[in-house]
Amino acid sequence: MSSREDIPADERLPAVETVRGQALDAGIQAGKESDFSISEDRLNDISLRPMFYTTKTYYVLTIILALIVAWGAACWGYQIVMGMGVTDLRHPVFWGLYISAFVFWVGVSHSGTMVSSILRLSKANWRRPILRGAEAMTVFSLLVAGLFPVIHVGRLWRIYYMFPLPNQRELWVNFRSPLAWDMAAIFVYLTSAFIFLFVGLLPDIALARDYCPAKNWRKGYLKFLALGWRGSHRQWIVYEKVSLYLAIFILMIAPSVHTIVSWDFAMSITPNWHTSIFGPYFVVGAIYSGIAGVITLMVTLRWIFNLDEIIRVTHLTNLSKVLLLMSIMWGYFYFTEFITSWYGNNPTETAIWRWQTDRFGPMLFTMLGINIFSIAALAFDSVRKSPGKLFVIGILVNVAMFIERYLIVVPVLTHRDNPFTWTDYIPSFVESSIAVAAMAWFLLLYALFVKILPIVTVSDIREGNALSCDMAFGNRHIRVHGDAEE
Repeated sequence: MSSREDIPADERLPAVETVRGQALDAGIQAGKESDFSISEDRLNDISLRPMFYTTKTYYVLTIILALIVAWGAACWGYQIVMGMGVTDLRHPVFWGLYISAFVFWVGVSHSGTMVSSILRLSKANWRRPILRGAEAMTVFSLLVAGLFPVIHVGRLWRIYYMFPLPNQRELWVNFRSPLAWDMAAIFVYLTSAFIFLFVGLLPDIALARDYCPAKNWRKGYLKFLALGWRGSHRQWIVYEKVSLYLAIFILMIAPSVHTIVSWDFAMSITPNWHTSIFGPYFVVGAIYSGIAGVITLMVTLRWIFNLDEIIRVTHLTNLSKVLLLMSIMWGYFYFTEFITSWYGNNPTETAIWRWQTDRFGPMLFTMLGINIFSIAALAFDSVRKSPGKLFVIGILVNVAMFIERYLIVVPVLTHRDNPFTWTDYIPSFVESSIAVAAMAWFLLLYALFVKILPIVTVSDIREGNALSCDMAFGNRHIRVHGDAEE
């Protein structure tokens, strides 16, 4: 193979430093939305700023969220003492707002690990700044989702029956119970997601440890959590291998978890639930709501912590393209669910659809209208490049997906095949308070996480800088990405 010296001078590609200098002199900002050419000290300062600098607004919001969570905990305690009669859950509606919220939060949890693992395996370079926020969202969503089966049981002291373990009376759990499936699925997914998040945090925890002042209260736990990370060559090799294997494992676990959640419905003989399409339909809906949640949180982090230099418009634009794809897929699956029921012409299922349109018409058309609006809006490049518009779309999409979960559960149970059991269901004040407190609990966990651990994947961004540069081809400068093995 010829060396660089053997190539004539006029045929050699210019050095990276030369290209950058020429581009700067010409006023060209090649790849300005994905070029993290800022200095290392500046990158560290921006990335660790949320941990060490706190505003009054943060304290006010945190206190408000804590008060809402405390109110929800009080309502839960009241429900435990007084019994499930304080809710509107009664025959034949034994599943209501609690199970709807459970399915919603499990769906939101699919965003982080699946997006992170898919983008990592596909080596999408733009993924790097959004990984940490998305992965943390997965863990906190699962912590919220895991509460609802416990709340739904009512008798908290019998929660051990839901775990797949023999109890003190040598009785095995009922493996035909959907509650047992949910607990097993959440436990496996939460454990793997937590490990995935912690492994990715290791280099950045070590960075925060080294930059943390000696007398700062964070120094102790950062030193403990860093596990002696020094950034040696051997540690980085192991880190890359473990990250790759965990990404593959998560990619297999995540779809199976929401498929199990869909089995809570599909394995029954209840009309409109007993269908094989629920598995992929739930998975697509989960990714749809999860991507919308990631966009909402990324825009929020940009605004609150001034991370515009890290979480850039190009990242939000790429996420919005994924959201557009998932909105189209979700619309297709919802249409397929309806068209199969219409074609089958089952009198019971037809009656349920009519009941859903009559009684829950405003919610149904709101859900469908938001989905159509998101597809139409995201088709425009100007919308995909506007953080404010994407924030609104992300909120609307998750509102629509919560309505969708509610419409899966409630209309079917209130309008079963036996007319003598037809009834209505409106969530009680206790149920609504707990559902709102669950949202506040998620936001509070996120707010606390931002203050104790790095929210930006500094190590991944540095890796992206090392593997990318601007090269001159004719009169254009093009962003070029390499591979770690090259």
